[in-house]
Amino acid sequence: MAASKIVSALELGSHSERCHDEGRTLVFTNGCFDLLHVGHVRYLQAARSRGDLLAVALNGDASVKALKGPSRPINPELDRAEVLAALGCVDFVVLFHTPRVSELIRIIRPQLYVKGGDYTVDALDSGERQALEEVGAKIEILQLVPGKSTTAVIHRLSNSSTPTA
Repeated sequence: MAASKIVSALELGSHSERCHDEGRTLVFTNGCFDLLHVGHVRYLQAARSRGDLLAVALNGDASVKALKGPSRPINPELDRAEVLAALGCVDFVVLFHTPRVSELIRIIRPQLYVKGGDYTVDALDSGERQALEEVGAKIEILQLVPGKSTTAVIHRLSNSSTPTA
C-alpha cells in the first residue's frame, strides 16, 4: 500500500490534473523529512486538512547533503519515502533530485502549496515562488510546532550520555 503512494512527477501531475478537473484541492509541500518526528506529523496533518489530497516532494539524498551538511541525510531517500507514504495523511510521495522544486511545481500544478512557519512567503526561493504564481497555486505558511525539529532531535541525541535503543 505505502509503495503505491510513491509516484513519479508525471504520475503526480496526472493525479493533480484529475483532482483539479473534479473540483478538489491537491495540497503540495516539500522537504527532507530525515528523521520523522511529531513536528513533521503535525505539520503534514495540518497540510492535509487544507485540501483533499496531500502530495509530498521529498529531497533526494544529494540535495539533503547540500542543504543540511555532510552528515545528512541520516536515512536514505527510499527509506524516508516509504515512511512518509505509510502516513495516513499523505496521499503521494515524489522524490526530487534538484536543488529546488520549481520544475516539479510546473509539472504537478498543485492548487495549494504549504510550507512550515520557518518560512515566509517572501523568504521562499524566488524561482519556486515564480513557478507557483505561473501555475496559479495559492501559498500558505503553517505554524511550526515549537521545539520539534530534526536538528533538535539530533542535538538531544548527540548530548545524551546513555545509549538509546
